[in-house]
Amino acid sequence: MDVFGSALQDQFTNQTTETLWLNNSYDEPEEMPVDIFFRTEDEMPDIELEALDMCEGKVLDVGGGAGSHALILQERGYEITALDISTVAVDIMKKRGVVNVIEGDIFNYTTEKFDTLLFLMNGIGLTGTLEGFKKFLNHAKSLLNEGGQLLFDSSDITYLYEDMEMPADKYYGEVSYQYEYKNEKGEWFNWLYIDPQLLKKIARESGWECHLLFDDGQDQYLAEMRLAGPEQ
Repeated sequence: MDVFGSALQDQFTNQTTETLWLNNSYDEPEEMPVDIFFRTEDEMPDIELEALDMCEGKVLDVGGGAGSHALILQERGYEITALDISTVAVDIMKKRGVVNVIEGDIFNYTTEKFDTLLFLMNGIGLTGTLEGFKKFLNHAKSLLNEGGQLLFDSSDITYLYEDMEMPADKYYGEVSYQYEYKNEKGEWFNWLYIDPQLLKKIARESGWECHLLFDDGQDQYLAEMRLAGPEQ
């Protein structure tokens, strides 16, 4: 069941929702505000605005959600395609006016190439684990035009473990989440937060150049990655 999609639909249709809970593997459940997925440009944080300003050429907005970022880029004249795995999200994006919308999984997407692959609101987390991230970086090489870029924000979540021990059996940025809405629970899914130092190391080992463009001072940063050179 698309529990998150149900909350998005209620927000889109009624401009209000019941509480969307985000159960997690590290602490007590958190309330997830759904209206943030329908923000205007004026309501977006600086880190997202910076990412939108850094977009180049033909853009793929991965995990497009309700389409708020895609709509801004579309209005600016970009050739923008939004991709989401949720049927409900795809339908909402179309109804909100996003012209090019695709329902699908980025790991299985092979149709077109782009100049910018964009992941916002910690969207790169959908790679799930460090191994999933490395796998994605390899796949992303086939999705970018020459000179293209991967743009995403992520966080160093060391602060979560100030009062408890870090996990001994995995990287501390590998967590799990579950959406709960109207007494319906979705499937648990893996999510990745990667610290900047490890990101740069993995990027270098995977054949990418990584630059940190923005730090919001609250452990969240914006990264730009480009292929280091021709494929051998």
